[in-house]
Amino acid sequence: MPITGVYFIPSNPNASTALQTILERLRAAFPNEELTPIGRWGLEQKLLRDTPGLLPSSSNSNQKPPNPRYMQFLSLTHYPTHGFIITSGPEKPTPASNKIQNQTQNQGASGPANAIAPDQSPSPPMVMTTIPPSSYGTLFQHFTYACQPSWSHRLTLAVPNGIVYEVGDFRVRLGDVRQTFPMARVRGTVVEIEWRGPSVVEAIPVDREDGSFSAGVGVGAGGGGDVDSDAVGIDLSSSAIEESDIDTEYAATASLIREFWGRLGVEAREAILIPNIGMEVKDRLRRWKKARSGIDARVDTGVDGAGSVVGERAENDPDPWSGADVARQFMEVLRFNR
Repeated sequence: MPITGVYFIPSNPNASTALQTILERLRAAFPNEELTPIGRWGLEQKLLRDTPGLLPSSSNSNQKPPNPRYMQFLSLTHYPTHGFIITSGPEKPTPASNKIQNQTQNQGASGPANAIAPDQSPSPPMVMTTIPPSSYGTLFQHFTYACQPSWSHRLTLAVPNGIVYEVGDFRVRLGDVRQTFPMARVRGTVVEIEWRGPSVVEAIPVDREDGSFSAGVGVGAGGGGDVDSDAVGIDLSSSAIEESDIDTEYAATASLIREFWGRLGVEAREAILIPNIGMEVKDRLRRWKKARSGIDARVDTGVDGAGSVVGERAENDPDPWSGADVARQFMEVLRFNR
């Protein structure tokens, strides 16, 4: 799974987007690169919000309103074997929130009778899963029709005809973001910058459904093929890679991506080192180490502590978690109308 960064540049409804400006800045910043499009790409994102979170709180209630819950569906053409769904997980009471609630109840007449306790509890965690394309549309229809009293379809966004460029060790995908629901309008321009150079993350083998591991990574964005570990100078021994190495690589690559974007001189909303980034890579490393130790490393189908759900793997999907990082990044920068 390659390391990426996503940038979004909003635009006014009646103004032109930043797409042409970014293309001109790319050519000016990298004059020695032949910036010829190598392909097309697209995405579609649908945002749902829980109905109770949309209702106004009663002025006579001394209970704090519930935190709103969200569900986002995302499909990317460069990850055609699965779609991505991320939703707010269940809220768990914390000692801090219980203490605040007890203090509020004990204060009694010291404050207004209809005062709402301050919301100092953390937001519920986000849980991600991937599903086969054949189930993607069916599941969305289920939530918008069968679950309509509980979930409200708020927004649909799309990049219908994005462009892909190779710029040195980076692959750049960019395109205009168009809102198609509830009303049609242009929202801005989105840019995905993917690091294509040597990577410890890409050197971790992909696990098969039976718990074994492939000889090399083999799955990048939209393609396959084993990684030549000798060429990139990466030791494929599981004992040679630690989770701290993954954190270090994400931080170092984020600096490279930011340096790349900084050369363009365009202000944008950024999503790189966001919560849960690299989570699936670390999970895969743990399973690889277990497998090398003779422990059953098959994926648990429950909810793990880090906030992911692993469903049944499709037959034609060798790595159902490929693209999870960039999916989170897109969902982060495209959070409109919440």
